[in-house]
Amino acid sequence: MAEKQTLIEVRDLKKYFKVGKKQILKAVDGVNFKIYKGETLGLVGESGCGKTTCGKTVMGLYPATGGQVFFDGVDIHGLNKKEKKEFTRRAQIIFQDPYSSLNPRMTVADIIGEGIDIHGLYKGEERKEKILELLDLVGLNKEHSLRFPHEFSGGQRQRIGIARALAIEPEFIVCDEPISALDVSIQAQVVNLLIELQEKKNLTYLFIAHDLSMVKHISDRVGVMYLGNMVEFATSDVLYDRPLHPYTKALMSSIPIPDPKEEKQKRRIPLEGEIPSPINPKPGCRFAARCKYATEACTHETPGLREVEPEHFVACHRVEEIGE
Repeated sequence: MAEKQTLIEVRDLKKYFKVGKKQILKAVDGVNFKIYKGETLGLVGESGCGKTTCGKTVMGLYPATGGQVFFDGVDIHGLNKKEKKEFTRRAQIIFQDPYSSLNPRMTVADIIGEGIDIHGLYKGEERKEKILELLDLVGLNKEHSLRFPHEFSGGQRQRIGIARALAIEPEFIVCDEPISALDVSIQAQVVNLLIELQEKKNLTYLFIAHDLSMVKHISDRVGVMYLGNMVEFATSDVLYDRPLHPYTKALMSSIPIPDPKEEKQKRRIPLEGEIPSPINPKPGCRFAARCKYATEACTHETPGLREVEPEHFVACHRVEEIGE
């Protein structure tokens, strides 16, 4: 088996926001992970856990408060203007909301062609052909190129967003909840399109979502975030079959099973208590207030992410005692 090549390496990444005189919102607080070339890394967690902020900081859309993001061995937060432009040609983002992420005053051809123009990739007839080829690639017609975003459905708009991201032939794409604003009937189409495009163009994805079954479908490895911390990290199959962190177990127990008999027998693990505020968080495990296994130590010492099985990392003081 060929050696996996690391494309993205995130080291102790922190992103804090000042929200008051002495209040600091710790959206991402010391996160570590690698993304290998050609794979999809899923990032899951409840709303407000910091996964979108993490994705945007990895892309350089937010400056990092601390830590580093390496793309092909180079720290993206230390790039000059010229290097930054080259990085944006190799890395793109598909935004969550297909309604607000497309300029309503631009035609589809201009939306897709904007990146091509900025990077001076194609001119004249070649540019036009490239735009039509991209529309065809994402399942839209050439007639669509002269229309405006308001003339399309949510699913079609997201396809335009995908075509825009692919226009400059990037290697890495952050998919920031690309299906959460879409109808359930359209979601699978968009995810299958992303999988198909990945195979055709050897793309690398960071796929951010809170739909756990969709993340399993698309991801090779999955990281689970809770209030700015990574609490569990493993290959997709292992994480879904053998979750070890109490929070991950509760999340996985909420995934519906298509078989009614199995669904009826399944034991759900309810999450009790309120989500603590990410503003000026107390020391200790962020999940301690909602965890039935929490001890005194859990409220004082923040657990680090450690390898408890090969390729399976968990941030929990008591993971060995809790068992499965």
